[in-house]
Amino acid sequence: MTLMAELAARADGRPFLLSRSGTLSLDDVLRTKPDFSGLRAGDVVVLEGGFDPVSIATLLRLLDEGMIVAPITPDTAVLHEQFFRAARADALVYQGRVTRLPCGDRRDPLLKQLRDAGEGGLILFTSGTTGVPKAILHGAKKFLARFRTPRPALRALAFLRFDHIGGLNTLLHTLFNGGETVTPDSLRPEDVWRDIRDFSVRLLPASPTFLRLSLLSGFAASVPPSLELVTYGTERMDQGTLEALCEALPDVDFRQTYGMSELGILRVKSWARNSLWMRVGGEGVETKIEDGCLHIRSENRMLGYLNAPWPFDGQGWYDTQDMVETERDAGGDAAPPWLRIIGRRGDGVNVGGLKVMPAEVERAALSLPGVRLAKAFGASNPLTGQHVELLCEVAVPPETPDKAREAARALTAKLEELLPPHAVPRRIRFQNIPVSHRMKQQ
Repeated sequence: MTLMAELAARADGRPFLLSRSGTLSLDDVLRTKPDFSGLRAGDVVVLEGGFDPVSIATLLRLLDEGMIVAPITPDTAVLHEQFFRAARADALVYQGRVTRLPCGDRRDPLLKQLRDAGEGGLILFTSGTTGVPKAILHGAKKFLARFRTPRPALRALAFLRFDHIGGLNTLLHTLFNGGETVTPDSLRPEDVWRDIRDFSVRLLPASPTFLRLSLLSGFAASVPPSLELVTYGTERMDQGTLEALCEALPDVDFRQTYGMSELGILRVKSWARNSLWMRVGGEGVETKIEDGCLHIRSENRMLGYLNAPWPFDGQGWYDTQDMVETERDAGGDAAPPWLRIIGRRGDGVNVGGLKVMPAEVERAALSLPGVRLAKAFGASNPLTGQHVELLCEVAVPPETPDKAREAARALTAKLEELLPPHAVPRRIRFQNIPVSHRMKQQ
């Protein structure tokens, strides 16, 4: 049975996508027939769009016809040329129009693997904030198979976008399980919480940055009783923000998520709603800790990168680069350990032989009144090799250089009470900290 035939069997006229501009049902998608003139099975097609009828119908039909689809959005326009080259793209589809691209490569071994099998695929891109975005290739059959296991589908808000594995996860989970997804006009906290209220959303998947900014905006008074669950991921949460959220929303459950484009969205169990400790696992997933770093082996892993070296070892383990603390409970060694992420490998700052994780400094700064966002990093020091510096975005920015120096001294004094001496920032600057279109701190 083809994908479209499978979805047609599930169509019952009910909308699965809700927004202020209208609704969308599976029947609407099935009636939408995009023009694929000039495309053929095995082509790599970059699809620029979002959660709209044409984009969703195009995505599903391209996969159904054995093409390899790379979803992108207008938000990443400055990276599109890099995406085309990294994906070996044969064509771009935008607003129903097909444009041929000169980047196609029929010899690429990973793409050839899918073409020889007569199978479609998905290409997802890393953010590219630290270099050229990596093109992550998945086979469509294995990627879609996980959604065929029936699971509960709460009315959810589509916080993560069309080009993100979390956004695709929300869309496909909704389609295969008869759920409903609300698409917001923007990710500004005031707009998102208005949509949660007006559409009686029950599940909000969000980033810690978004939730932190929501706290500062005083959102709690407008949260409707429909909201049951908030999941957070894509970046590190800090304990202070999580505890403040749990206090502000005592009737809402909070759960951490964990996943990546290379391995998919993994099943996670949180120790408690106000805890950052979690277990990562699920069917077909194994974990181990080596030198304090989390490694994962998953049956649903990607086929590989199209523009980067093979990242798995000889036994299929993937180094996540996430440094973790571990804790075991009464289950002993037979049960997977509880994990808490403390930072990324390579992010540590070496101050005179003592290691500082930037996340430790950021958590301390975020616990102080008026600090909206914080970013810590290492800088060269002729005596200690490195020292810690800190960028802070505050609710009321200092108006003059003198006031900035005074505010930095006051903030340093407070951090000295919270951090060991070698972790206290030697320089603090006040400035706006960029937030990406995915509401992640950059």
